[in-house]
Amino acid sequence: MPTVASSVAIEIDGVCKAFGATKAVDDVSFSIAAGAVHALLGENGAGKSTTMKLLSGLIEPDSGTIRVLGRSVRLRSPRDAQHIGIQTAFQELTLIPDLTVLENMLIPRAPIEFSGMVRKTAAARDITRHFEAIGLSVDLHALASDLDLGVRQKVEIARALHRKPQILLLDEPTSALSEGDVAWLGEMIAQVKAQGATVLFITHRMQEVRMFCDRLTILRNGRHIVTGDVKTISDDEIVEKIIGRSIAQTYPPRPTGVSTSRIEPVLEVRRLCAGPKLKNVDLALRPGEIHGVAALQGMGQVSLFQACFGATPILSGELRVDGRPVHLSSPADALHRSIGIGLLPEDRKTQGLFLNLDGTTNVSLPVINRFCRLALLNLAAERESARTIFSAVGVSDRALFTRVSAFSGGNQQKIAVAKWIMAESRILLLFDPTRGIDVGTKSELYALIRDFADAGGAVLLHSTEIPELVNLCDRVSVLYDGAVVESLQGNEINEVAVMRAVLGKERIEASSVSETGYGQ
Repeated sequence: MPTVASSVAIEIDGVCKAFGATKAVDDVSFSIAAGAVHALLGENGAGKSTTMKLLSGLIEPDSGTIRVLGRSVRLRSPRDAQHIGIQTAFQELTLIPDLTVLENMLIPRAPIEFSGMVRKTAAARDITRHFEAIGLSVDLHALASDLDLGVRQKVEIARALHRKPQILLLDEPTSALSEGDVAWLGEMIAQVKAQGATVLFITHRMQEVRMFCDRLTILRNGRHIVTGDVKTISDDEIVEKIIGRSIAQTYPPRPTGVSTSRIEPVLEVRRLCAGPKLKNVDLALRPGEIHGVAALQGMGQVSLFQACFGATPILSGELRVDGRPVHLSSPADALHRSIGIGLLPEDRKTQGLFLNLDGTTNVSLPVINRFCRLALLNLAAERESARTIFSAVGVSDRALFTRVSAFSGGNQQKIAVAKWIMAESRILLLFDPTRGIDVGTKSELYALIRDFADAGGAVLLHSTEIPELVNLCDRVSVLYDGAVVESLQGNEINEVAVMRAVLGKERIEASSVSETGYGQ
């Protein structure tokens, strides 16, 4: 660790980093005060994650200088960064799926005996004490792959905290966290700050910037736009500086004078039981509507969406499409043209996309037979269809031949949606589609969803952000403990009503909606 006292924890001076012809970070300079919680904001692809990787030692700058606690450093590897007290918790989870929580927590610093064996008993006691100290309850012997996404994110954060960082880098840590988990993270940030450490925090949620951060830096197109105190800049100014323009209307207008209540449902679930939570759920989805599903984490919403896609067995109850009972033994059944259901899953990177394949392959895979003649693939027809779809969703033609992993999170999400549009889905099941997406891309996705519904499609939408449900949805069903406890429509849909219902109809004041952190 550096011993030089400094009022500045991190200085980035004229740093550049390019990947081929793309300048991910272009002559960026800003500083972070020691002991501060500093937000790093910008659209997907603005250079935020690249900056985090530079500070984490995962990549090196092409030019420029990085100083940590007053000393110029060259971070050639994560080990170099950790040696000077920098620890990172990434949005792209680095836990190894086939190892236990304990084994993941010990990498790469497991206590070793003289015999070369890991002292697992002592290590387990140490990690148990650490988890108890930070209020985390997780089975140390559970495989990482068996944990929910939110729990995996908390373990990722816990591992960084266990290493006693002088500088803690948090790359969109709340994108997979529930309301209660965000509050837990706030407590962890407060503890780290009280111990004199510095936190650099990437988020797309303005409420978290207001709650946790002292200062902020905004990047756009790889360049530094502004650095300043959080208290001195309004939300509207932040949004305008992030996207380079003002958003006059974040949410698209609902169609007026149009009612779908008398239209026969295209998808119905009746007394549906599936997974460990979902029980006796009744829900109807009609053409031309966006039907919201509101629920806190673990209330059965995952099972509902997967059961409607044939990815989770139905234990009892009935699923109907166009008024006919259907049995979906697999997602292949849901994809059939006579049914036409597409699912945007919770985690696009592991469940929704093949990151190492190009965009053309990703969007055509569900309907690849359409481009086959006599067992030969018509590459020209496949690529032309992909080009049309990418144009419709606002994705560059570069996606036709470029690996999906090279794109920002927002563009990856649009490619995942494009896949189901190419499949000519009539029903879209969208599970938290804007998770980890910047404000500009969110607005584009909102318009895309509304256009799909206005064209006669049906959308079942779960979101962890209540304002999305309030402003996008024609109806909202609220799940609590695996059952629908409230159905709202029209003027009944507001943040207080939804929040009351997701909390099990406990009484809360209108002001408490903004205090919970849900959906901000």
